[in-house]
Amino acid sequence: MVFNKFALLGCAVLLVMSSGCPGTATGGVALRPDGTPGPEKCPEKALEAMNYLRMFVGEGGWVQLDANQSRARTITLYDGPIESVLDDNIGLLEAPARLYGRVWTGGPQPVIRYYVAQPMKGGNRIPICAVARLGFGQLRKRPESKPGTAILDSSSAGVFIVDEFR
Repeated sequence: MVFNKFALLGCAVLLVMSSGCPGTATGGVALRPDGTPGPEKCPEKALEAMNYLRMFVGEGGWVQLDANQSRARTITLYDGPIESVLDDNIGLLEAPARLYGRVWTGGPQPVIRYYVAQPMKGGNRIPICAVARLGFGQLRKRPESKPGTAILDSSSAGVFIVDEFR
């Protein structure tokens, strides 16, 4: 009898964990029907840190999208974590610095959100809110991109500070 209760409890936990609830596999970010991430608030600590470092909304610079594919002619990004390299200073954050975030490849172009910056000259990780962008459709995936990947014609993009993700 006790074994049956534990087995039932285990099955219930497994069912809940695999139910496909929005955000469970994406760090709490609900996905839109096309696989791109929905809106997300910027944490208060990130807003405070960015203000202190004079990293204001709209300010930006250039970033090498994938630290392992810097300056390559074409690159392939995968759904999941990303480590990028900041090429330009943003506020008091000096380049080069590492930017850590997440990539979603579900839509016509990848969505890249950054949540943490790591100064290369030492110091603690800094919570931030930033996005990678290129205008004129330059961040669009190549047609041969398979599901879960984005093949891009450039290894660099603009990175911009935001106060929330839209």
